[in-house]
Amino acid sequence: MINVVLADDHVLVRDGIKSLLEDQEGIHVISEASNGVEALEMIKSCVADVLIVDIRMPEMNGIEVVRALKKQNNSIKTLVLSMHDSEEYVLNAISAGADGYLLKGSSKEEFLKALQMIHSGGKYFSGDVSSIIVNNLKHNPVVETNEGQEKLEDKFKLTKREKQILALVLEGKSNKEIAEDLEVSKRTAEVHRFNLMKKLDVKNLIELTKIASKYQFA
Repeated sequence: MINVVLADDHVLVRDGIKSLLEDQEGIHVISEASNGVEALEMIKSCVADVLIVDIRMPEMNGIEVVRALKKQNNSIKTLVLSMHDSEEYVLNAISAGADGYLLKGSSKEEFLKALQMIHSGGKYFSGDVSSIIVNNLKHNPVVETNEGQEKLEDKFKLTKREKQILALVLEGKSNKEIAEDLEVSKRTAEVHRFNLMKKLDVKNLIELTKIASKYQFA
C-alpha cells in the first residue's frame, strides 16, 4: 500500500487527483492539505510514504515544504506536481531535494509510473523537465579530479550503438524518439537504454548526465 498525502490549494485539483489515485489498487490518499503549513502538520501526525505537492500554494509553497522535510530528515518521498516547466522552478525543486517533478499535463499512465518509481526509491522527472536538468548539468559540469580526463566511452568500453544511445539520451529524447532516430523498434531502444544504464551503474537521467560530465564523452 502506498499512503499518500496530497497538497494543493485547489479543491477541484485535489479531488481529481484523489479520485484517480484511489481507483488504483494499493494506493490510498490518507490526508489532504490546502497549503504548505497544513501539509507539514499532517505529515507529522500520520504515516505517509509519498507527498504529492503543488509548487504555488499560500503560506508556504511546495519547494519550501520539500526543503523543510529534508532538513527534518523525514523519510517521506516527494513528488512535485506542477503546471510550471520553467528552469527556475525545476532546478529549485531538485535543489530542495524533490524525488520527482511532473507536469500537470502529464498522462495518467505517466503519473502512476512516477508515483510507483518514487515510492520504490527511484527518481522521476518528465521528459520536458529532464531536458532542463540535462542542459543545466551540461552548462555547469561536475568538477572532478584527473580521472575526469578519461573518456567515458573508453572507461566503460561502450559499443558504437551504446554511444549513439547515450548521445540521444543526453539530448533528452524519449525511447520512442530514440527508436525513430535509429530506425529500430521502441522495444529495441528500451533494451539498449537499459543495458547502457546497467553498464554505467546509473538508475536515472540525473545520474547518467552527471557521469557523462564527470568523464569526457565525445
